[in-house]
Amino acid sequence: MATFLYKLGRLSFRRRRYVALLWVLLLGGIGYASSAAPAPPADSFSMPGTDSQKAFDLLDERFPAASAEGATARVVIRAPEGEKITDPAAKAEVNQLVAALGKGPQVAGVADPYKASAVSKDGTTAYASVTYKVISTELTDKTHDTLTDATDKTRAEGFTVETGGDAVQAEQEMGGSAELIGIAVSAVVLVITFGSLIAAGLPLLTAIIGVGIGVSGIAALGSVLNLSGTTSTLAMMIGLAVGIDYALFIVSRYRAEIAEGREPEEAAGRATGTAGSAVVFAGLTVIVALAGLSVVNIPMLTKMGLAAAATVAIAVLIALTMIPALLGFAGKRALRRKDRKNLKSRADSKDSKDSKVRGLTQPAAAHSTENARNTKPNLGTRWARLVLRRPVTVLLIGVLGLGAVAIPATSLELGLPDEGTSAPDTTQRKAYDLLSESFGAGFNGPLMVTVDTGGTKGAAAAAKTVGTSLAKVDGVAAVTPASVNPAGDTAIITVVPTTGPSDHKTEELVKTIRSKASGLEADTKSDVLVTGQTAMTIDFSQTLDDALLPYLGLVVGLAFLLLMLVFRSVLVPLKAALGFLLSVAAALGAVVAVFQWGWLADIVGVDQPGPIMSMMPIFMIGVVFGLAMDYEVFLVTRMREAYVHGARPAEAVVTGFKHGGRVVGAAAVIMISVFSGFIMENDDMIKMMGFGLAIAVFFDAFVVRMAIVPAVLALLGKSAWWLPRWLDKLLPNMDVEGEKLHKTLAPSSSPAAEDDEEERELEPVRG
Repeated sequence: MATFLYKLGRLSFRRRRYVALLWVLLLGGIGYASSAAPAPPADSFSMPGTDSQKAFDLLDERFPAASAEGATARVVIRAPEGEKITDPAAKAEVNQLVAALGKGPQVAGVADPYKASAVSKDGTTAYASVTYKVISTELTDKTHDTLTDATDKTRAEGFTVETGGDAVQAEQEMGGSAELIGIAVSAVVLVITFGSLIAAGLPLLTAIIGVGIGVSGIAALGSVLNLSGTTSTLAMMIGLAVGIDYALFIVSRYRAEIAEGREPEEAAGRATGTAGSAVVFAGLTVIVALAGLSVVNIPMLTKMGLAAAATVAIAVLIALTMIPALLGFAGKRALRRKDRKNLKSRADSKDSKDSKVRGLTQPAAAHSTENARNTKPNLGTRWARLVLRRPVTVLLIGVLGLGAVAIPATSLELGLPDEGTSAPDTTQRKAYDLLSESFGAGFNGPLMVTVDTGGTKGAAAAAKTVGTSLAKVDGVAAVTPASVNPAGDTAIITVVPTTGPSDHKTEELVKTIRSKASGLEADTKSDVLVTGQTAMTIDFSQTLDDALLPYLGLVVGLAFLLLMLVFRSVLVPLKAALGFLLSVAAALGAVVAVFQWGWLADIVGVDQPGPIMSMMPIFMIGVVFGLAMDYEVFLVTRMREAYVHGARPAEAVVTGFKHGGRVVGAAAVIMISVFSGFIMENDDMIKMMGFGLAIAVFFDAFVVRMAIVPAVLALLGKSAWWLPRWLDKLLPNMDVEGEKLHKTLAPSSSPAAEDDEEERELEPVRG
């Protein structure tokens, strides 16, 4: 592979104008297609095969007029202090509000609270349910304004009026600039790392182009493939981070090759052949982890994973082709000014050496040796030597530290966000609290029980039997009369629990009703299904739990094979996988501490601590595993390269940190900054993902890869690179460390080899 990528790098370098033009045209074409495409659809938590989804699909089919997928709003009205909502004057005001709501555009219907028994027992509070003909993302500004104007008018009469539901427009706050923050911080880190504006600009430019192509592609295909806005956010988050990192590693290797005296084209080829090989395998691990989300069988997760994986694939292709092309334009200007002067000095020294052959006496080789002696070891070298002196101490501190941070994960509570977790000052949260106070905690999470007689009439009688039975179940506060469709074959019963939607007792109630369903089905000769917010949450969590082990097996198994191909070792991939488990456990612990317990909530911007989103653990496992393997590949590949070329195990570790420690550290800081920028987003899901990924990268890069990995390698010694002979023969040699490439290239092409030859020529002169 290294030889192929070497040739690809040189070809891109020579044909740089065509390569750059091709990518720019591709960006422009896809960008134009996305601008002409319809708006992306809203997020959908569909779960094929679950009871909740079956019931939802049944309602959509049998009650089309109810617009099961349409947006809804619940307008809660409380009478002024000392008055009743049933008083004539209050009743007249509420009727005016209901009439105003019904006249709004896109409204399918409004339920009169007095006719729908939507008045509290104490007579102080009522609510009106508004249903719309379209989903929330298709509601117009005029529709939102009508809802707001109607409620404001009633509120001005002294009533307390709050609204909840997905039809309510979220309050606009600061946010939406996450990617700009990440890019700005990344630019600063790159300038500090490279000391050159040109070198710092290359990774940023290529990452922006790659993300632009990926996100524009998602937008262009959004309406066709049902890709939501959250899908493009994840793709942007992952694509921007890995795009910068992959380009960073190739540019760093190019600068190292130039510093060794190679010509720019040769340096670009070697950088693409060596660092590019690591990029390919690092990208493959991320793609495997993201695409593996498909096994969960939740369409939303599948689409998010595949879209992000496609963006990562684009980032890899750009790093392998466009970076060498841009390096062709930059040439030696990718180096710091100081390094360019040193190169010129070396060239002058070489000319002086040539003059020595003609009788001059200044020993250039001795001068070079003296400079090498005066060179101070960099931070990566010093850190690696420190770890090698105290491997057991470093290992214990790293493992115990991450273990302590992971402790909160034992209290992990999963759920889906609802209005009860909204900020206390929002109208959605106030409506939620008013309903809980006046109607009971379970009123915000009613269960919908469908009774289907399979196309024959009799649903009303069957539903009455089911309702009577369910009313006797512990934990049920009320059972509403059944609503029957015109065909008479399907009925809906609303069951109100005594506890709130996120309460564990409500979850137990759903399980109890479902356990009774089989007996009720036999008695009524109908299908009984349970849906609703709490039921959906239970099914969602169960689906994720069932998929967790198969997903782990698939992702870790495939990545383990990829890492064996890269490192020709059994223990190094095993160590990488175990280190990942530490990282993700610690990251989940931090997420629980902040978003569930409320630690540092004000700093992070958590309005209301609550359960962690059900998809968060499996999502973090997938994404963090791919990103963790990035740093494993980039750092340990350089160690493997040194070991293959004759270095002792300890020397190989030092060499890896000498050449890769600074770059890996910079890459981690960049990725953390990109993810941290998304913490400022208004969407709770995006905020939690940004924080979780940022803290996971911090733990994995700086604790696991920078501390635990060298400590373990120091303890293992040569055993770290052990591979059974039969497996060595079975596995194809991908030549990631470039061993075949070095053999293919003529020895004379190496500046070091040329210097050695000149030294031999000088021997007779010195004699």
